[in-house]
Amino acid sequence: MAFSNITRREFLLSTTSIATSLSLGFPHISFAKTTQTRPEGFFTLGRKDDRWWLIGPDGKRFFTLGLNHVDPATIRYPENIDQWRNGYGNSMKRWLTESVAPNLKNWGFNTLGWNQEVITSKPLNHRHSRHFTREEYHWLNMPYCHQLPFADFHQWESETRNPDFFSEGFADWCDHVAREHCVPLADDPNLIGYFYIDCPCWLHVRKHNQWKGPLFDSQKLKTESGKAELRRLARQYYKVTHDAIRRYDQHHLILGDRYEANAPLTMEIIDSARPFVDVLSFQDFRDPVNHLHGWHRKSKMPVLWADGARGIKQDDGTIRNDGNWYAKTLSALRKNPGCIGAHLCGAYYRNRVRRRGLLDENEQPDIEMINAIRNANLLAEDWVKSFSE
Repeated sequence: MAFSNITRREFLLSTTSIATSLSLGFPHISFAKTTQTRPEGFFTLGRKDDRWWLIGPDGKRFFTLGLNHVDPATIRYPENIDQWRNGYGNSMKRWLTESVAPNLKNWGFNTLGWNQEVITSKPLNHRHSRHFTREEYHWLNMPYCHQLPFADFHQWESETRNPDFFSEGFADWCDHVAREHCVPLADDPNLIGYFYIDCPCWLHVRKHNQWKGPLFDSQKLKTESGKAELRRLARQYYKVTHDAIRRYDQHHLILGDRYEANAPLTMEIIDSARPFVDVLSFQDFRDPVNHLHGWHRKSKMPVLWADGARGIKQDDGTIRNDGNWYAKTLSALRKNPGCIGAHLCGAYYRNRVRRRGLLDENEQPDIEMINAIRNANLLAEDWVKSFSE
């Protein structure tokens, strides 16, 4: 659930929080004041036992354990297309119900963190696969998060110039995105919430997108007027995107940008986002434990490790997911009272671009690492169950 200001959302002790708790019928949970106007029957946020939790539609605590990057194109090469045609009858429904859903559950995941996968990664051609549709999420039949393509100022994006958040065109585009994506999903209780940008370039750039620069010149932050300018810019972005969603979906959480935890990020940005998002989400392949602890401590908001992994490079150029590192990271994240979950950037299939996945392109599993990941997830589930309701 959301936070809108430390004052408005501070630790769920307001009469609004109490009233919300009673109205939802689960008095044992202190529900948070979020950006949701109608959270009943959907995922929301609350506090219990001195920590933040996702609260499921059934009113129970939920710690999201997600796998990111689930796309079937890897088994559609000429060399292995028979797996797709004969194994699944050229059917997304069969693939999702017969392969993906049972495997994710068997591996201890309770969420599809983000389905899109990198399918080409060149300096001027970095692309992800498409979003799942409402029907495909329905066939999967488990909790999931969905990304909204409001803009393209990702740190890996080098083709599109930065948007003008104050323009009429940006508002029109955001309204279209909400109509296209949120309207079909608005009544789905399995949807946890919406992500925005994958690693936004607020204050940093990478080698191939230096030509367009960051959204904001960090040198301006040396003055109070510069800090105020950044707050205005960020507030406009988060307000326009928030308002577009809420015109069509009053039910679901707003998970916001997946910030790059190892890039510059300031409280001017976070404070501007606070009234319009419910969670601070981060990508982190280096030190998610310490970074998420720091951001929760500074913001007092719930935090999500939304993407990240550690890889073990192989002689053939592929990368194994380090299940033991994931297990240690997940165990440590549970000690963060603001952490509401972890999504592994592991990928379902090891494709020929990122070359990382739990199944290879012939659907052979990495048994050793899957076992380590499964055991870590099951320990996390037992930990959630250990709290008395």
